[in-house]
Amino acid sequence: MKDTLTDANFPRTADHRVYHLGLRPGEVANRIVTVGSPSRARTIAGHFDAHPVPFVLSSERGFLTITGRYGGIPISVVSIGMGSPNMDFFVREARECLSGDMAIIRLGSCGALIDIPVGSVVVPKASVAVNRNVDFDFVNLANREEPPYRISRPVLADTTLHQEVIIMIFYSSQGRQTSFPDQNAGLIEQLQKSTEDLATLEMETFHLYHLAACWGGRNVTPISSANIASPDTVIRAAAAQMVFASRTSQEFITPSKFVLIGKSSMDNRF
Repeated sequence: MKDTLTDANFPRTADHRVYHLGLRPGEVANRIVTVGSPSRARTIAGHFDAHPVPFVLSSERGFLTITGRYGGIPISVVSIGMGSPNMDFFVREARECLSGDMAIIRLGSCGALIDIPVGSVVVPKASVAVNRNVDFDFVNLANREEPPYRISRPVLADTTLHQEVIIMIFYSSQGRQTSFPDQNAGLIEQLQKSTEDLATLEMETFHLYHLAACWGGRNVTPISSANIASPDTVIRAAAAQMVFASRTSQEFITPSKFVLIGKSSMDNRF
C-alpha cells in the first residue's frame, strides 16, 4: 500500500481511489465486461477504438481495468481473478466509482451438466449458490445433524441484458472427487433434482446476480459524502459462459476449440 487511506469502513485514498481495484471516478465506464484472466481482458480490449487511447490500470491487489470506447461508446473490461470474494470487491468498488446505472456482463468458462459440446456458449438466465457447510463433520460421519452442502434459491439475471447456471467452489461443491473426505458423491444428482433446468457449473455468476438484485432493492443511507450514485440507479447483470468441461463425457476443451466471445458481447452494446 503506497497511499494513506482515509476510511477504515470503506477504504479510499484522498483522491477517492478505492482499495482493491485502485480506481477513482472517471476511470471506469458504466458498461463493463468482467473476466477472470488479465490476458483475456487484454484480448477483448484489443477490439476497442484506437482513439482515444484506452486507460489501463493494474492494481496492487491483482485487478486489471482497461477503459476505452467501442464504436464510440465508453466501455471497460475488468479482470478480477476467481471466486465470489473477488466478484464482491469488483461490484461494490466499481459501483462507488460511478454515477448512473451500471451494466455488467461476465464472460467466463464453465462445466456443463447437459449434453452439449465443449466450446458451446451458455447464457444463464438464473443462478443458485452451492456452499460447502463448514459446520458439517466431514470426517466423523456419525454426526449428521447438518447437511454437507447448502443450496440457495435462484437469483435471476437482468431480463434486458440476457436472452442456467450454478456457482460454487471448483472441487468439492462441483461434485469432483479428490483425496479429501468431501462427502459429495451424490451432490450432482441432488442438484439436478432440486434445481430445474440446471445446465452448468461455475464460481462467480451467482454473486454478480445477487449483488445486482440487492442494489435495486436497497434502502440504505450512503456510507459517506463520496458516494456519487443516486438512489434510483440500477445494476443490470448478465453472463455468457463457454463450456470448457463436459461433466457428462469428461471431455475438456482444447486450444483449437477455444473461440473468443468477448467481441460479440460488446457488439450488442448492452
